[in-house]
Amino acid sequence: MTTVSVEPPPQADRPKSRWGLWAHSDFRKLWIGETTSGLGTAVGNVALALVAVVTLDASPFMVGVLTASAWVPWLFLGLLAGAWVDRWPRLKVMLVCDLLLLALFGSVPVAGWFDALTMAHLIAVALLAGSVKVFFSTAYGAALPSLVARPDLLEANVKLRSGESAAEIAGPGVAGLLSQAFGAASGLLADAVTYLVSALCVATIETEEKPPPASERRGILREIGEGVRFLVRDPYLRTLASFAAVGNLGLNGIQAVQTVFLVRSVGVTPGGVGAVFAVVSIGGLAGAALAGRIARRLGTARGLLLCELVVAPFIFLLPLAGERLPLPVSAVAWSVAVCGVIAGNVIAGSFYQAYCPPAMIGRIRASASTVNFSAIPLGALLGGWLGEVLGARTTIWIMAGVLMSAGGVLLASPLRGLRNFPERPASS
Repeated sequence: MTTVSVEPPPQADRPKSRWGLWAHSDFRKLWIGETTSGLGTAVGNVALALVAVVTLDASPFMVGVLTASAWVPWLFLGLLAGAWVDRWPRLKVMLVCDLLLLALFGSVPVAGWFDALTMAHLIAVALLAGSVKVFFSTAYGAALPSLVARPDLLEANVKLRSGESAAEIAGPGVAGLLSQAFGAASGLLADAVTYLVSALCVATIETEEKPPPASERRGILREIGEGVRFLVRDPYLRTLASFAAVGNLGLNGIQAVQTVFLVRSVGVTPGGVGAVFAVVSIGGLAGAALAGRIARRLGTARGLLLCELVVAPFIFLLPLAGERLPLPVSAVAWSVAVCGVIAGNVIAGSFYQAYCPPAMIGRIRASASTVNFSAIPLGALLGGWLGEVLGARTTIWIMAGVLMSAGGVLLASPLRGLRNFPERPASS
């Protein structure tokens, strides 16, 4: 068993109310804003794919290109975003990003109203929105530790992810209904409006941030290098980044063809696609809600292993839909797999926020995100290409195997022998 030094957690900001973080006004504002924008994102993700498949009759490969476009910016901007976010007030970064996303996603229904919507427009929006989300995601992950005390990070992540998962349950159904009634592009208008709500919530958060003064800054490349070296040298962070990269490769290979699979292989209507995704999202809500209990009962490291090695393999029942299994059975199995994935993400994300030095958290998380998010466009392109060559069903079989191989990364790491993730060293 690895021995780690433990730093006593700060207690000053711990909520005294029996309501926990719900009594924390700034956290409530963050939760409302992110849950609302999460609803819009859930609507927009389904609507964007439906616009491509139903309205523009896109091929599986082009759907893969569309999915990849949202994540390609991590290859070029991830490391820079981490260094810049550590220099800037993170809440202001989130506010600016929300307003930019409002404009980008609002452009799609406007183009649809003028009958000027093209696949090139969709890809451009996905690419630009992906660039904005590089900064938003980095700032969001780095801002939370400044709002709540370290012992409350798991509770905060459980509440935030539960809100996002609840939004993901409602979002696909809303997207399907909007697409059925008003056309697929209408769902992206709802997505745009939710970013306005998020911006208003973030703008009213009262926590004061104190980024380092300009006199303490070093060269941008040197600061990037500090974050990269911290990640590479730390066996736990290195393991989680590699694990996430392999998992994202498989998961996004599946997501690249899932709409094509449901519509063309199983024969589901656009409204039915939304219903299936809503069922799957219930698993995400359950995973977020159970993450804290799993971590407390089994330990954080063992809990992650359980989620990956026991729960996530239910994904192998998905490609049986419409052939050997009824679609509802496969959808429920898919939901169980998502439960494991989301619970693992909450546990791992809380570890990052508690373990990384606050002054470097943006750079370290961006370094890790560059590794694991860069696998997303690769998975999407690979999934789209395989869908074109082998068909959507066979592609899901292959990419489910890739997703499950991420468990091997955990088993080959120091986490295998731990009950809990280590605490941040007292010197950090």
